[in-house]
Amino acid sequence: MKFDIITILPNFFDSFLKESLIKKALEKKLIDIRVHNLRKWALGKHQVVDDSPYGGGPGMILKFEPFYKAVKSLRSKVQGSRSKIIFLSPRGKMFNQTMAKKWAKFDQLIFISGRYESVDERVAEISDEVISVGDYITLGGDVPTMSIIECVARLVPGTVGRRDSIEKLDFPQYTRPEVVNVKSLKAKVKSQKLRIKNLRVPKVLLSGNHKLIDEWREKNAKEIR
Repeated sequence: MKFDIITILPNFFDSFLKESLIKKALEKKLIDIRVHNLRKWALGKHQVVDDSPYGGGPGMILKFEPFYKAVKSLRSKVQGSRSKIIFLSPRGKMFNQTMAKKWAKFDQLIFISGRYESVDERVAEISDEVISVGDYITLGGDVPTMSIIECVARLVPGTVGRRDSIEKLDFPQYTRPEVVNVKSLKAKVKSQKLRIKNLRVPKVLLSGNHKLIDEWREKNAKEIR
């Protein structure tokens, strides 16, 4: 599966591509992630990609033309391939697990990642989806893009080792020790919540009774949709 990212900060993605399961998936050629500098498609020798907003206001707006040229250049020309253009915007539809499952079946996802004050709204007209990752505003679309790629990439067969880890109920998990004595850790914390003397693993998880454990997990789980 191919991911193409259009951004004015290509170096922002360096560590993302060189760590953990994303790095391994790239090395195994399970996925292909390419980061493209928007200035490559800018007009003029100074590669200007922004301008002041009509109607006045603070900041600069990323221009429509470079994004249009980038999308036209990057969209797969392979016959029969499925491609989707995603524009990251706070005003977009909220991303969720259902979308991730559908998008994982595509051959190519192209991400339009903005910066500065905003992006010319006409970019939405050349996009298949206008997407937000939450009811908040970030400095740009780069972090949301990485979040979505991680979510979709983990659904590509082979990226995650155990298939049962891909789609599971999100229940509370614990590991050793059975009892944590917070006081013995000698941690200087002011939080009232962390002044508890002992933190214990729920007894049912130590019972060895798998039926009861499964029931406890199902009761305390939040389903990922």
